[in-house]
Amino acid sequence: MTPTGRSSSSAARAEPLAAVAPRSITILGATGSVGTSTVDLIKRNPERYRVEAVSARRNAGKLAQLAREVGARLAVVADPAAYDDLRNALAGSGIEAAAGEDALMEAAERPADWVMAAISGAIGLKPTMAAIERGATVALANKECLVCAGSLFMRRAANTGATVLPVDSEHNAVFQALGAGRREDVKRVILTASGGPFRTWTAEAIAAATPEQALRHPNWSMGPKVTIDSASLMNKGLELIEAHHLFALKPDEIDVLVHPQSVVHGLVEYRDGSVVAQLGSPDMRIPIAHCLAWPQRIDSPAARLDLAKVGKLDFEEPDLMRFPALALARHAMTTGGAAPTVLNAADEVAVGEFIAGRIAFPAITALVEATLAAAAKRGLLAEPAGIDAALAIDHIARSLARDLLPEIAVKSS
Repeated sequence: MTPTGRSSSSAARAEPLAAVAPRSITILGATGSVGTSTVDLIKRNPERYRVEAVSARRNAGKLAQLAREVGARLAVVADPAAYDDLRNALAGSGIEAAAGEDALMEAAERPADWVMAAISGAIGLKPTMAAIERGATVALANKECLVCAGSLFMRRAANTGATVLPVDSEHNAVFQALGAGRREDVKRVILTASGGPFRTWTAEAIAAATPEQALRHPNWSMGPKVTIDSASLMNKGLELIEAHHLFALKPDEIDVLVHPQSVVHGLVEYRDGSVVAQLGSPDMRIPIAHCLAWPQRIDSPAARLDLAKVGKLDFEEPDLMRFPALALARHAMTTGGAAPTVLNAADEVAVGEFIAGRIAFPAITALVEATLAAAAKRGLLAEPAGIDAALAIDHIARSLARDLLPEIAVKSS
């Protein structure tokens, strides 16, 4: 079972890290921000870890460099066109090079104790599920696994005895705070949101926002897709859906608070009125280190939290009029079935169009809403029966969103 699921025996039976050291590691998505932060922590603790495999989408040069630095046994690029570059970059290293979807699955299926699932996008579904199927400990940084196939993913984790550790800072905070009491005593979970770059902007100013402005996140350094989602609060909506599955919470048991300092990352309220929070500097190496060493802890190079220097912690309710994406995501979560899958797919299309300058910022949410309505009208919102079904719905939703683009673009211009 999983420590983040309905019941947990894996946390109780987990052996101390020293008993299984060095822990074998596979990093799926090693060249992204989460992957490189994981590599940084491994390099700081070389006696604790042995790297089995690393993967990237197509950045062969960077992947080869990371593979050499951590002494990986296998390096995989998902894009077969990058294979020759990877093989040449690894020449003489003794590290095996491979490419393509089958090789990516092999990397996930190799007998590593712990797998960082940091492949972004729907391409990460199958390899992450492969790690779950063999009962591995999976540090989950791929949103699609829970947004597109959350019920299926957590059910298979429970059936195989896999352990799911949340990497996202908010979910990791909740995971840590849940250790303060029994699951049945939890009243609600609260995820915090920085509010993004437009927190204090008027609706009129937000409507005219440029991609450059939306990409200026005040606290976190993230990829463009996540940064734009933070600006619209869609990222927090997707995190609501993830928390719903990770912690077996009802929709009305999950709330969001805007907290601009990004110091309090998540809170758990218990039935007696106690509220337990996790605090830390806004550095992804903190939750990654927690997952990497769990159930122990390791040193992290992240800046120490100085509350006296921070001075104050502010909280406010999210404004759903200026940020309707959050309400739309909550609606998809409540609807259930494939609604979150459609939401996520349409949002990826919409964000890409906004970054390219082809639609205005408010059109992101408008396109997602229109795609959800079109999918519902076509009867496409039933729960996907498996990963292939979820991927098929994802594909259809993207097509629907692209078909709706001209109409939405005209309305938002």
